[in-house]
Amino acid sequence: MTFAGQAAWITGASSGIGAALARALASQGARVVLSGRNSTALEAIARECGNALVLPFETTDYSALPGAVAQAWDWASEGSGGIDLLVNNAGISQRSLAQETEFSVYQQIVAVDLLAPIALTQELLPRMIARGSGRIAMISSIAGKVGVPMRTAYCAAKFGIAGYGDALRAEVAHLGLQVHNIYPGSVATDVSRNALTADGSKRGQSDKVIDNGIPPDVAVAQMIAEMLAGNREIIVAEGAERAMGEARRTPDALLDQIGAFMAAGYVQRMNEGAE
Repeated sequence: MTFAGQAAWITGASSGIGAALARALASQGARVVLSGRNSTALEAIARECGNALVLPFETTDYSALPGAVAQAWDWASEGSGGIDLLVNNAGISQRSLAQETEFSVYQQIVAVDLLAPIALTQELLPRMIARGSGRIAMISSIAGKVGVPMRTAYCAAKFGIAGYGDALRAEVAHLGLQVHNIYPGSVATDVSRNALTADGSKRGQSDKVIDNGIPPDVAVAQMIAEMLAGNREIIVAEGAERAMGEARRTPDALLDQIGAFMAAGYVQRMNEGAE
C-alpha cells in the first residue's frame, strides 16, 4: 500500500519532519499541499515534490482557515476527490524552567501547538465526514506521553493534542475516518534551535541529542508505513525515549473499547441523560 493518487496536506512543511513527509509522500505518487509561513522555503520543497500546491498561512490566523480549506480541497478534488490525509505538524518547542517562564510563552505555544491544529481539523472535518473517508495525523511528541523538564508548555500542548486525537478517533472511526497520533522522539531538525526561552525569544542553539537524532527521512518512512498499516499510536523514537513512549502506550484493546462506545449508542444515551 502507498499514498499514490491521494492528496496530503502538511502544515509546517517548509523544513524538518514536514518537508521530509512532503518529499516521501510525493515520491509515492501523492499530491501534496504545503503550508507554513515561509513561502520561499515552501516553493523550494514544492519543486522537489512535483504535483504540489503551496498554501502559506499563519496557523493561528483562524479567520484564514475557511478560505485555506476551500482552496486546498478544491485543488485536491481535481485529482483524488479532496484531501485524503491531513498532517498537523506545525509547532514550536520550549527550553525554559516553569518558574522562570512568562505566561505569554504558554499562550503562544498552546496557540500554535494545540489550538491551531484543532482549528484546522475542525474546519476540514465536515468535508471528510461527508465524503466518508480520510486520515488525520496529529504530530504530538514523546513529550506528549511523558512530562519532560524545561518543556512544561510544550508538554501541556502535546498531551492536549494527543487527547483531542484520541477522542476524535472515537467519534469518527465508524464514519470511515482514521486518526493517527504520532509521537516523535529526538529527530534531527531545528526544533531545539527554534524553541522559545523563558521570555519568548528563540533559543538559537540546538541540543546534542537532537543533532544526533533520527534522520527526518528515516522518521517519516516509519510514520508513513504505520499510517498505511492503520496504526493509531505511532511512536518514532530510539533508546530511552522509545522506552518511555512504549511504557505509556495506550493498549489497542482500550482504544477499541473507547471506539465501540459510539456504535453502542453513547451519544444518544448521553443526550438523554443516561450516562
